[in-house]
Amino acid sequence: MNIQDLLPIGSVVLLKGAKKRIMIYGVKQTDAATQIDYDYIGVVYPEGSMGKGSQLLFNHDQVEEVSFRGLEDEERDAFIAKLAEYYQVKGQN
Repeated sequence: MNIQDLLPIGSVVLLKGAKKRIMIYGVKQTDAATQIDYDYIGVVYPEGSMGKGSQLLFNHDQVEEVSFRGLEDEERDAFIAKLAEYYQVKGQN
């Protein structure tokens, strides 16, 4: 996926086949156990973190609906630019 298409943290989404929405609190995460990269990490909405194991890793193509889009400002723009640069150097999009 294109880095510029990443949803901002704070976004609330419904995943395909899910009943509960998820609030994104991180982007471009790696599962420590499997070393698999994911676009997002989130927690159920509105409950939030409910302890160990309550986080969910998922990719952009799993998002069915965006209920709320998080904050997008100059600071996020700078972060996304640096993230895009990092992945270009790594040879990934």
